Amino acid sequence: MRILVIHGPNLNLLGKREPDTYGTLTLEEINGKIESLIIELGGSAFFFQSNSEGALIDVIQSADGKFDAILVNPAAYTHTSVAIRDAFASVRIPFVEVHLSNIHAREEFRHRSLTAPLAIGQISGFGAESYLLGVRALFSLAKNSQSGRAA
Repeated sequence: MRILVIHGPNLNLLGKREPDTYGTLTLEEINGKIESLIIELGGSAFFFQSNSEGALIDVIQSADGKFDAILVNPAAYTHTSVAIRDAFASVRIPFVEVHLSNIHAREEFRHRSLTAPLAIGQISGFGAESYLLGVRALFSLAKNSQSGRAA
């Protein structure tokens, strides 16, 4: 399985940015954990991070036909970007939305995700483990769909 991992704005600052909220691991360290798990499960990963809404939209649109699934942390765009939501609606690639922090335990404006209703699931609040749980969910769902069973 080919998985596109998308990291939204400010995630390039992980390890330095608000460690009490987002942890002390850097984005590179998180990507290493994700890649190791994906390889262990028999897949391959491509990583993309941008602070630009347009660049994120472009990578989502270009993923059609190239990737089997997407693991995405839209970060702040989770709550604000109709354009990213529409990009996901325009491609037929299953995706899981992940967040390091529990967005439902934070400020009110973070409680609503524009992309989650299109996702096959959302995982938040487990730090870097949220990404790994998302990877496992994608592989489990792919395995179950190939065998004809619901997850």
